[in-house]
Amino acid sequence: MRRTAPSTRSSACGRTAPPSRSRTPSRGSELSGRAGPQVSDGRGGGRRIVFWRHGQTLWNVEQRFQGHTDIPLDETGIAQAERAASLLASLRPSLIVSSHLRRAHDTAAALGGIVGLDVKVDKDLRERGGGEWEGLTRAEIAAGWPVQYAEWEAPGGEAVTEVADRVVAATKRWVAQMEEGGLMVIASHGAAIRLGLSRLLGLPEELWPILGGLANCSWSVVQEGRKGWRLLEHNAGTLPEPVNSDDKPESAPAAT
Repeated sequence: MRRTAPSTRSSACGRTAPPSRSRTPSRGSELSGRAGPQVSDGRGGGRRIVFWRHGQTLWNVEQRFQGHTDIPLDETGIAQAERAASLLASLRPSLIVSSHLRRAHDTAAALGGIVGLDVKVDKDLRERGGGEWEGLTRAEIAAGWPVQYAEWEAPGGEAVTEVADRVVAATKRWVAQMEEGGLMVIASHGAAIRLGLSRLLGLPEELWPILGGLANCSWSVVQEGRKGWRLLEHNAGTLPEPVNSDDKPESAPAAT
């Protein structure tokens, strides 16, 4: 039985290890002690994008598939967004774009309030749709759909290629509005970011799992070069926070 989203708004998610992590061992609860993201200032380089995952929600804690369900940040997530925003502000973004879902938009708004930018909204940056799995815990999904769980393909949900294609299309639309050397922050979701990044970097689909999932309020940074986009940082900001997201769990068994 699907679970409905919490009605309150007052309170504020992977497989192999990622190729690049945060350069400090700071935990998410210690973000305020960092000097700032370890990213070049962009002088003499191409445009840069920070893909920023939203803060924690109650459904993250309960390991429920959120998908397109509009779940707000819980209190921890609100605090995570505020701390991470204070760090990302040092990069002086010229554009902030967000998914329309509250958990991402409210995360982006924390940064917008600091740097004085309005948050643009693009629905194509939303999380991967979970179909019949939305609102269910991973344990419930594994028990009810063992074969689909192994492949992480929800009945009625979105295919990974569909998600990757729409996230990249949205990203390129906004990149076209950036000036040379500018920096854009995109607030989105765990699976959407990982899949979109894989496509944007030109990885063949069979290698997409080499990019690990993102922890809440962590970010990945790419920079435009002569031969395309290159990855500067991945899952930075909250090492070693657990990854609770709608992305495929590392523990999913092989299909039989």
